Amino acid sequence: MNHLYYGDNLTVLRESIADESVDLIYLDPPFNSNASYNVLFRGPKGNESTAQIEAFDDTWHWSDSAEEAFQEVRRSNNAAAATMLTAMRQFLGENDMMAYLAMMAVRLLELHRVLKPTGSLYLHCDPTASHYLKILLDAVFGAKHFSQEIVWRRTNSHNFKAKNFHSSHDIILYYRKGLKFTYNPQYGPYSEAQLSRFKKDSNGRLYKAENMTVVSTSASRKFTWRGTTPPDNRAWGASYEQLEEWWSEGRILKRKDGSPRMDGLVYYLDDLPGKVSDSVWDDIARVANISEERLGYPTQKPVALLERIVSASSNPGDVVLDPFCGCGTTVHAAEKLGRTWIGIDVTHLAIGLIEKRLRDAFPAVAFTTHGVPQDISGARDLARRGREDGKYYFEFEKWALSLIAAQPGNLSKKGADRGIDGNIFFGKTGRAIVSVKAGDNVSVAMIRDLRGVIEREGAEIGIFLTLTEPKRTMLAEAAAAGQFEMEGFAPVPRLQVVSVEEALSLRDRAVRLPARRDDAFRKAAREEDRGAQGALDL
Repeated sequence: MNHLYYGDNLTVLRESIADESVDLIYLDPPFNSNASYNVLFRGPKGNESTAQIEAFDDTWHWSDSAEEAFQEVRRSNNAAAATMLTAMRQFLGENDMMAYLAMMAVRLLELHRVLKPTGSLYLHCDPTASHYLKILLDAVFGAKHFSQEIVWRRTNSHNFKAKNFHSSHDIILYYRKGLKFTYNPQYGPYSEAQLSRFKKDSNGRLYKAENMTVVSTSASRKFTWRGTTPPDNRAWGASYEQLEEWWSEGRILKRKDGSPRMDGLVYYLDDLPGKVSDSVWDDIARVANISEERLGYPTQKPVALLERIVSASSNPGDVVLDPFCGCGTTVHAAEKLGRTWIGIDVTHLAIGLIEKRLRDAFPAVAFTTHGVPQDISGARDLARRGREDGKYYFEFEKWALSLIAAQPGNLSKKGADRGIDGNIFFGKTGRAIVSVKAGDNVSVAMIRDLRGVIEREGAEIGIFLTLTEPKRTMLAEAAAAGQFEMEGFAPVPRLQVVSVEEALSLRDRAVRLPARRDDAFRKAAREEDRGAQGALDL
């Protein structure tokens, strides 16, 4: 069964993920000392602040949480990780980078615990912290379990002037837990230079010829075959029987005298799977701004990148885990390739995006979401806790906004929100303001207040999202605000009252907008049915 968890991944790993239960882990933990942990979506003008979600407010700053994470690593059974992290602290001091490394170290210990002995881990990062993370991973996994450093060339260099070399790649650190592991070779397209090596045979098929000998002094392969004997320092690269099989298939080129050419083993282009992928991946482009794949997440990774990782280090039915799943590319690739998956994220908006993405792409997908209300009773419980503890009110608010694909309007921070709990952008410049109410008592005055907010802000539409069923007088007051019309679309109510129960059932369809721009929850393209895709039966 597939699982999607809302919450701190450290807590989820400890409480919900069993020892040695995962075959493959991919993680892309963000770090940027000048940005928040999880800037999810951009506003209509490209600015981040409109939709910024700050999860782990102090995670990447030295604080009590960072100190506790550091001490947990010191108390762990992994002496190498404790020693290495202590040395890093002596070198770096208590700064943002050290806080990040402490938080990552305690999570890497848990990820190592849940990984099967035959499992693999891929950690995606940029050069800002990759060297420090490599040292941590060496300590947690053991240096001998380091497999490769993969370079993903995500973009080409630009021609504009700069005072440094253009940054165009990310680093992916690949580790294996044990000496036995899953690895399936992956293939990419041939370059123009490689394609130029192919020639046409008499039937027009493209082929190339390869040498059948290898540098070797093996006596068992030093034999004369059909009049041809390898030089002293070389031997046949295949057995006598294999050579005979190739000869009978007509796959070996001949000299004028009819004897086989040592460099004459024929490979046809249409029989080859492609160029074997090495540690430099320059054949997978980033998700462009105009790509149909883009969902509005600035750091979104292409599905092809995750498909390569999932295909290389797991088999159908294996369990794939992403503890920082963001917009869900890893679980998308895992679902597409027939793996079981676990995704974890700490923002309600990300969980809502992943749920919508999976259901859009795979209509028959089955998964369980943990940590968020699944019905109206769960919603009321979350709201009740919010009334007892102010922290949970904001959790309810963010969850409710995610139901209708709205972006938080107050940066998810406590304080005056000026009546704007969320925003939905539509058309080129259209804006709907959302007001969320979790209390037991709602009134006509609240509808009037929302009308005042949309007039003050110059917004086109107001949405009143309420846990308590609205009164008839409230619906009448909203109807009195009239309708909003946009050329080419049917009119919609200017003020809309939506119950949380409706939103649970209808999701974003509970809101009527003329032309939703939907940067935050753009519809994912539907994937083909796996059962009809022979190529995916790996």
